Amino acid sequence: MTKTNEQYNAVIASCQNVFFKKNKDYGTAWRVLRTISIVDQIYIKAQRIRTIQEKQQQMIADDIAGEFLGIINYSVIGLIQLELPQDAPWDLPADQVEEAYKKHIADTKNLMQSKNHDYGEAWRSMSQEGLTDLILMKLFRIRQILHNDGKTLISEGIDANYHDIINYSVFALILDSESGNK
Repeated sequence: MTKTNEQYNAVIASCQNVFFKKNKDYGTAWRVLRTISIVDQIYIKAQRIRTIQEKQQQMIADDIAGEFLGIINYSVIGLIQLELPQDAPWDLPADQVEEAYKKHIADTKNLMQSKNHDYGEAWRSMSQEGLTDLILMKLFRIRQILHNDGKTLISEGIDANYHDIINYSVFALILDSESGNK
């Protein structure tokens, strides 16, 4: 588990670096996005990954790793948006954004550690394709929850799906790095 924690931290450090730099460049322009718009942004990235996996070629130079990184950061945006009150300002201070980002990543990593304990790091035997499909399934679940006015009868909510999407993306990036792909 120590190796997983180190690898997880390395992936998240890359994601945070990009997120915080983009926050300096663009501020919190993402605040305009509603939950469905965030889901659509993640979907676009996940569907691109799946298409490249199926066709085994790509026409645009942006690599799959960058798409998984974007999925992680959009999922964190989704988590931040879910917790903000309706009347929160559009422009948030950088320190508040960084604190929220780190809080949601810590919560997500804690979930990963608990699940890894119970599942014995089963994800290490999975394919990147399988992880991509799980991300897409989680997105369709969020869409259905939104269709149900945010209510579930027995299932986890939108936040739990974002947490899983982040962890699946981190796992895909760890597996990619172990296979020597860039």
